Amino acid sequence: MIGSRIKGLRIKKGYSINELSEKAEVSKSYLSYIERGIQENPSLQVLSRIAKTLDANLEDLLEEDQEMITDLSNLDEEWVSLVTEAIRQGITKEDFAYYLEFIKFKKMKGGKGN
Repeated sequence: MIGSRIKGLRIKKGYSINELSEKAEVSKSYLSYIERGIQENPSLQVLSRIAKTLDANLEDLLEEDQEMITDLSNLDEEWVSLVTEAIRQGITKEDFAYYLEFIKFKKMKGGKGN
């Protein structure tokens, strides 16, 4: 969960919620909502400011549980083929991350193709 990772990094850095709020220019209440999991989809702009303030990468905040993503042996051939083709076509990791964020946004807004 993004909120627990932010809270952990904040505490590790020695910041109170007020300090992080001020330094990242995010309202204290919004930051609190993120940390408590009430706000589960903060914008990338907000997350970027928080990450920068905590001397972390955006990926550190968005990273899913390592146990879920480290075992790639379960990928079927179609996934491997799709990723291989994307790489062959020149799609970068940044492009791929952008597409993922777009899809998440679209699903969150109730867009078609969910």
